[in-house]
Amino acid sequence: MARIDNKLLFFTTSPRTPAKMIPEIQLLHEKFAGKSWNNTIQEQFIEELAASSFFEGKGSPSDKAFSARDRINRAPKSLGFIDLKPHIELTEAGQALVYGKRPQEIFLRQLLKFQLPSPYHTENSKIEGTFFVRPYLEILRLVRELEYITFDEFKIFAVQITDYHKFDMVKSAILSFRQDKQRNKGQYKRFVNGVWEQEILKIHSDRIAEGKTKTRETKDASLKKFIATQKSNMRDYADACFRYLRYTELISISHKSRSISMFADKIIEVDYILKNVQRDPVFINDTEAYKAHLFSATTPTLYTDNKDNIIDVLMRIGSFTKRELSSRALEELKDLRDKVVKEHKDAVIHEQVAEIKSYALYSEIIDTFNEIVSDEYYDAPLMFEYNTWRAMTMLDGGNIKGNFNFDDAGQPLSTAAGNMPDIECDYEDFSLSVEVTMQAGQRQYESEGEPVARHYGQLKKRTGKETYCLFIAPSINAATLAHFYGLNHLPIALYGGKSKIIPLEIDQFMRLVENSYNYKTHPIPKDIRRFLDNVIKICEKSTDENQWRYGIQSCVDLWLAS
Repeated sequence: MARIDNKLLFFTTSPRTPAKMIPEIQLLHEKFAGKSWNNTIQEQFIEELAASSFFEGKGSPSDKAFSARDRINRAPKSLGFIDLKPHIELTEAGQALVYGKRPQEIFLRQLLKFQLPSPYHTENSKIEGTFFVRPYLEILRLVRELEYITFDEFKIFAVQITDYHKFDMVKSAILSFRQDKQRNKGQYKRFVNGVWEQEILKIHSDRIAEGKTKTRETKDASLKKFIATQKSNMRDYADACFRYLRYTELISISHKSRSISMFADKIIEVDYILKNVQRDPVFINDTEAYKAHLFSATTPTLYTDNKDNIIDVLMRIGSFTKRELSSRALEELKDLRDKVVKEHKDAVIHEQVAEIKSYALYSEIIDTFNEIVSDEYYDAPLMFEYNTWRAMTMLDGGNIKGNFNFDDAGQPLSTAAGNMPDIECDYEDFSLSVEVTMQAGQRQYESEGEPVARHYGQLKKRTGKETYCLFIAPSINAATLAHFYGLNHLPIALYGGKSKIIPLEIDQFMRLVENSYNYKTHPIPKDIRRFLDNVIKICEKSTDENQWRYGIQSCVDLWLAS
C-alpha cells in the first residue's frame, strides 16, 4: 500500500515507456508465478531481468529488491496487470496485455480505472479528503474540452485536479494562462517560471507556513530547494501522463512534443468514454472488490466493443460496405480495423521517406537537432532518435530502418526496444547500426558502452556483412571514447573480431549532413563507407583515443568537401 503525501496528482513514472513493461511482466509471470513477492524473489527477479535480452541498463543494481519493487509495484501493480498478494499472479488484464493482440486497448481500459484514493493508494492523514479522482479520465476530458493541452499547462495546472469537482476551476485557470501568455510572448520562459512558482507556493502554502519544506531526497530545507523539487516532480508527472496516454492511440502529439490533442478520427471514441465511464472512485476501502474491478480485461466498455460502432469505424477509414462487414464477428472486425490502420500508417511513413530523401526537409532536420541540444523538447531522447533516422534517410543510398515506434499519424511514439540498435542501415554490401543518446558524463559510458557493442555484434552476425556503428551524443565522454577505441583494437569473438564503432558528437554529425547537402550530387553508399573506413583506419594508427578524437574531426571536415 502506498501513502499519498503530496497535494498534486501523480502518475506512474516507472517504467517511463508503457511498452517496456510488457516483457518485464511476462518475465515475472513465467519465472515466478505462484511465489511470494518477498525480498528473495525480488532479488532473483532483478538477476533474471539483468540477464534478459531486452534489459536496458548497466547490470544488476546494488539494491536489487528495491529495484524490483520500483519496476513492479508501480505501473504493473497499480494498473492491475499483476497481483502480488497472496502470491505473484498475472491478472486477466495482465494476460490480455502480455499475450493479447491489442495491448493498447487493454492499457486504455486500465488507465480509465486507475483512481485516487484506492486500496492501493491511501491518503496521509494530514491531507485526507484531497483526492477523489480518476486522473487519466479527467485528463482526457481536459484535452477534449480545451482541444489541446501544452506540456507547460499540464505540469502547472492539470496536476491540480486531485478531485474531479475541481475540473472547471483548473480548466478556467488554463484558459486565463493562455490569455496572459499572449501578453508575454517576448518573455515566455520568465512568465512560465513565475506562474509555476506562484502555483507551487499556493498549493503548498500550509506546508511552507509550517516550515516543512525538507523532502526525503535532501537535507536542504530551503524554500528554493523545495520549489525546485516540486518543479521536478510536476515535470516528471506531466511526462509520464503524456507517454501513457499516447500509448492508447487516442492522443496525438504536436511538433516539438509541446502539446497533446485527440486524433480527429478518435474523438467519437473519447466522447463515448467521457459519457459512459463514471467519474467517482469505487471500492476505496474494499481491497477484494477493488481487485475484482481492476483486474477485469473487459471493463470499462469502449466504443469499439459494440459491433455496429466498429463497422462504422471501418466504413469511415476503409472502402467497405455495411453488407460485407455485418456477417463478421467483433474480434474479426477489430483485426480488420488494425490491418487498415497499419496500412494507412505505412503509407504515411512512405510519403515521409520520399519527402526526406528529396532534401526538402533539410532545414527542418538541422533546426530540430539545434532545438534538441537547447532542450526545446520535453522528450528529447525520442526526438533525437526520430530526427537521426530522418537525417540518415536523407543521406540515403540504403534501406534505413528506425526501430522506434510510430503513432498512427507517422509521428514518433516511443524509443527503440532495448535489444536492438536505434537505427539499422542496410547498404547492400555493408551494414551500419546507429545509436543515439542524450546521456552525458560517466553515466553515458555506464549506460551505453556495453549495449552499443552488443547491438553492433548482433547486427553483424545477423546480416553476415561488414558492419559499422555510429554512436551519436551531444558530447562524447572520455570514458566512452576510450572504451570504443579499445574495442576497435581488440579481436573479440562476441563482436565478430575487432569492432568498428565510431563516436560522433551531434555537431559533427550535423556537419556530415551539411556536407551532403552541399555536395554536387547526393551521396551514395560508397561515399558513406569511405568516411567510415577512413575513421577506422585513423583509429588503428592512433597512439591513443585522444589522437583518434582529432582524427575523427578531420574526417568529418573533409567528407565530401572536395
